[in-house]
Amino acid sequence: MREDRSGASLARTPAVGRATRPGHVYLVGAGAGSADLLTLRAWRLLTQVDAIVYDRLIGGDILAMIPPQRERYDVGKARGHHSVQQAEIGALLARLAREGKSVVRLKGGDPGIFGRMGEELAILGEAGLPTEVVPGITAASAVAATLGMPLTDRAHAQQLRLVTAQHCREGGEPDWHALARRDETLVFYMGLSKVGAICRGLRDAGLPDDWPIMLAANASLPEQQTLIGTLDDMPDRLAATPLPSPCLIVVGGVVTMADATHHAGRVVTQA
Repeated sequence: MREDRSGASLARTPAVGRATRPGHVYLVGAGAGSADLLTLRAWRLLTQVDAIVYDRLIGGDILAMIPPQRERYDVGKARGHHSVQQAEIGALLARLAREGKSVVRLKGGDPGIFGRMGEELAILGEAGLPTEVVPGITAASAVAATLGMPLTDRAHAQQLRLVTAQHCREGGEPDWHALARRDETLVFYMGLSKVGAICRGLRDAGLPDDWPIMLAANASLPEQQTLIGTLDDMPDRLAATPLPSPCLIVVGGVVTMADATHHAGRVVTQA
């Protein structure tokens, strides 16, 4: 766990004389990346609470909104490199709240979408600490908006499914036949390293080779990059034009509605 400008540390003891009433913990979504996608409620909390515990995906523009006297705790986790274990994060939140501090647990996107919100709420609930969840704009919504692309559409997708690709990395295998539908939009989170497996699995389950797929990195930021192609050619496109992680994968007919003109000043590669 890395300290920030506050000099706060994990082992710090409660200040003498601090009120013993437990503080409040807010699980706050920071949105997809761009600071101006932060909700007004999230901004207010960032400027008012005693401590902020944040992930690696939180951008510098958002961190700059935090008053310098606030305590900051960097608990960033990269794929395969968890510098701070989830249980340790929960223990930190509980300790700060027991000290009577108000705390923001700041997460990229929306805390309830692959953000391990349930685990942290369970820890805090078992400790009898008051909590509140503040939603944020998830990456799927942000990417779709930058491209003028709906996630659902009468002609293309009557359903939307959000999927984590992490199960592939851990040896699990999704039910590709259940996912290979032509009437829904699939959005895979954290799936950059599994693009080949996703394309192959969906094709083997019955989706055509020319079924549309899009990859997007740096969602909502000026440096957002997208690759648009098909299940057949996307692995080769990605090999030719590597994208950084984390990367969002969108599969379905709505991808054909993506409009690069909404993407001024950004890199878009299309079939």
